Amino acid sequence: MKVFYHIGRYFILLTKVFQKPEKTYMFVDQVFKEIMKLCIGSLGIISIISFFLGAVITIQTQSNISSALIPVYTVGFAVRQSMILELSPTIISLILAGKVGSNIASEIGTMRVTEQIDALEIMGVNSASYLIFPKITATVLINPFLIILSMGIAIFGGWLAGIFTDIVASHDFIYGVQYDFKSFSVTYAMIKTVVFAFIITSVPAYHGYYTNGGSLEVGSSSTKAVVYSSIAILIMNYILTQLLLI
Repeated sequence: MKVFYHIGRYFILLTKVFQKPEKTYMFVDQVFKEIMKLCIGSLGIISIISFFLGAVITIQTQSNISSALIPVYTVGFAVRQSMILELSPTIISLILAGKVGSNIASEIGTMRVTEQIDALEIMGVNSASYLIFPKITATVLINPFLIILSMGIAIFGGWLAGIFTDIVASHDFIYGVQYDFKSFSVTYAMIKTVVFAFIITSVPAYHGYYTNGGSLEVGSSSTKAVVYSSIAILIMNYILTQLLLI
């Protein structure tokens, strides 16, 4: 029953979050600050993870091609399909759930235990909308660009690994990347990315917003935020795959 209690309170919080900001210029300014802090600050780790994911898929695919009937360009095809359909939108979102989610939960949780949120409420400010709405907006807007960047870096990493290890020729890999490309694959990935971006910010914000106690509880809320947002991402990944691909 406690699960339903938290789900209900989560959606009640969202009704407070999605209200018109009192001052539009302050909201826009806050969105740009959140983009720089939460999203652009994650470029480094996204680039490194994506590059090596692409490289590893290239090597593993080539090492498992045991039949001469399987064309060499399958390596590039496998890298493209793996990264676009699953690894970039899902794995990178899980990484961001750990990095961005813990940051949001600890930031809002600290504001709660130090009574800064109470001060905002006393001044007549909708604290949920003021603190959470810009974070959700920033993440939903910028995360698709981060995931597209991840796809490109992963394919480049796979190409580079194939060239330097001499397991696949450049033209074969590039042909595989282009072979039988369906634009809906990218659309599908972007739909997942937007849903995951919403989860990455709203679930940690919920845990931070309702933190009670002191610094230990802030740490506990941060941990719960990462765990539950990761579970929510995996569940929604299954649901969206079932709805969009089957």
